[in-house]
Amino acid sequence: MVVLEKTARARATGQSLTSWVLFGSSGPLAGAVMAAGWSAAAVTSVRIALAATVLAPVVAVLRRRLPRLHPSDLWLLLGYGLLGVAGVQLFFFLAVARVPVTVAMVLVNLAPALVALWVRVVRRTRLAGPVWVGIGLAVAGLVMVAQVWQDARLDPLGVAAGLASAVCSAGYFLLGEHGASRHDTLGLTAAGLVIGAVVVVAISPPWTLPSGLLTATAVLGGLRAPAWLVLVVLAVVGTVVPYLAGLRALRHLPSALASVLALVEPLVAAALAWLLLGQALSLTQLVGAAVLLAGAVLVQLAGPKPLPAGG
Repeated sequence: MVVLEKTARARATGQSLTSWVLFGSSGPLAGAVMAAGWSAAAVTSVRIALAATVLAPVVAVLRRRLPRLHPSDLWLLLGYGLLGVAGVQLFFFLAVARVPVTVAMVLVNLAPALVALWVRVVRRTRLAGPVWVGIGLAVAGLVMVAQVWQDARLDPLGVAAGLASAVCSAGYFLLGEHGASRHDTLGLTAAGLVIGAVVVVAISPPWTLPSGLLTATAVLGGLRAPAWLVLVVLAVVGTVVPYLAGLRALRHLPSALASVLALVEPLVAAALAWLLLGQALSLTQLVGAAVLLAGAVLVQLAGPKPLPAGG
């Protein structure tokens, strides 16, 4: 039994890492499209709408019978779609519009600390000490990777939007963990993407975009491709697959541990920006990456389950 649990947790860890590596790839892909003339809001709208359009028919074919949903399940679906899909994206880009992207990245990745606090305060469970130390190291490493001290321009609304994005990200883990234990992950992912798509499309309708933007040239390293093709890859590889893998992982990986693995995303984004966009990493960023990874490993080694509260 113990061996099976360890195997399931190892597989879930791999799925979670795969999810965040693919999410990390979305940064350079979206950056290339924005460099071709797209706004951040337009990229987000088309990305989520395409992802929902791709996955929903697949679910309709593979899951011909809709499961019976309890009223509480409807709130779960709405929460997952509004927070985990639409909220994270929209608040993050609102933050980026007002504060440096490095600061916004640090703010949204405060989610692991928020998840840990929820588990401790609301669920009344005590996490092992190394979990807290690991989270602290991971956040410190992220600050070094982002080098937030290089630009002190902080706008209150931008900071608030970044923190709101972190809250939504924490909701993604907590609601995803709850939903994955009760529902089919394929259907839950599709429902979340459809709900998220409705929100982002209402805010930034894709049909209002100039048609020429679809055929604009996006440059990734030495590769040149039309923006529409990069957006399709972004929707499938950078959205559908990582959402599916991440939700699947939450079946066997506690949210407090899974959320720390999400900090791999900015590392992947930085590495790909270096390889594809020529944005070199400094020594400080490399050291920060090592500290971040050390923190994530420490959290994973702390144990698969939170310790029961001691009164």
